[in-house]
Amino acid sequence: MFGLGQDIGIDLGTATVIAYVKGKGIVLREPSVVAVNNITDEVLAVGGEARRMLGRTPGNIVATRPLKDGVISNYTVTEKMLKHFINKICGRFVFSPRIMICIPSQVTEVEKKAVIDAASQAGARRVYLIEEPIAAAIGAGIDISKACGNMVVDIGGGTADIAVISLGGSVVSTSIKVAGDKFDEAIVKYIKRKYNMIIGERTAEELKINIGCVYPKIQDMEMDIKGRDLSTGLPRTIIVKSSEMMEALLEPAMEIVDAVHSTLEKTPPELAADISDRGIYMTGGGSLVDGLDKLLQEKTGINVMIAEDAISCVALGTGKALDNLDSLDGKSRK
Repeated sequence: MFGLGQDIGIDLGTATVIAYVKGKGIVLREPSVVAVNNITDEVLAVGGEARRMLGRTPGNIVATRPLKDGVISNYTVTEKMLKHFINKICGRFVFSPRIMICIPSQVTEVEKKAVIDAASQAGARRVYLIEEPIAAAIGAGIDISKACGNMVVDIGGGTADIAVISLGGSVVSTSIKVAGDKFDEAIVKYIKRKYNMIIGERTAEELKINIGCVYPKIQDMEMDIKGRDLSTGLPRTIIVKSSEMMEALLEPAMEIVDAVHSTLEKTPPELAADISDRGIYMTGGGSLVDGLDKLLQEKTGINVMIAEDAISCVALGTGKALDNLDSLDGKSRK
């Protein structure tokens, strides 16, 4: 059993949930997947165990991702998932924890309320929200309290959040629903169109991670994948090259580049000058797609850096923001 009421920072991602406990660092990193029995509504597995069931379940069991495009699409399942993770982190707690959760920058009030309610129902004593790009900037080690502009591009599973941050807040921000999941979908569509073959989400993700790229590679890589042939209905194996992945991924990648471009256009000139000096920071798992930084650099003419621990940036930033909870408690009672 842990001490009295912990402070927990949660990166509630479309693909992964990462939790940070004050004083302990990152304590949990699990896929945001829940397997539910349709008939009894009972949760059978959460996280990694449930992810292994994706696309492999009998009719009465459904493995789902309760978050879509960065927001809650299935409220009850999200609540159960949060409850499971909170219990896993806290054990049997005496006091409920205070929880800070990050959300995409352009969510509606209704979506915010859904996150707060789900976390409260799951056992949080008090819930705070932080915008993803701000959490990502803090996690990437940027000092956001100064009066100078920093641009952060956070590409997760469901959304890409782009923000220009100065004096601790975002001046201009954009959130688009093009990120890791859209890359996977683009690969599935491409393989279907080119090879007349269907592959699953997980195979698409493996392709993206292993040989995916959006900028020409010096050496073309290849990978064997298995899927179902649409004309015969039988399993089939093909070899896919990274140059083909580039063909598949370039379109969603360009949507992210365009969103960065339009955010820069709306940025006040003084801050735009800061950004051209300091460069653009990329965080989130989606930023690790090979060559995305080079593509963005080529199209904007601004130096692009990928943060050190890109996948954990948002969770780390949310964790660091926990240190200010006591001052927040004084100011706002959410």
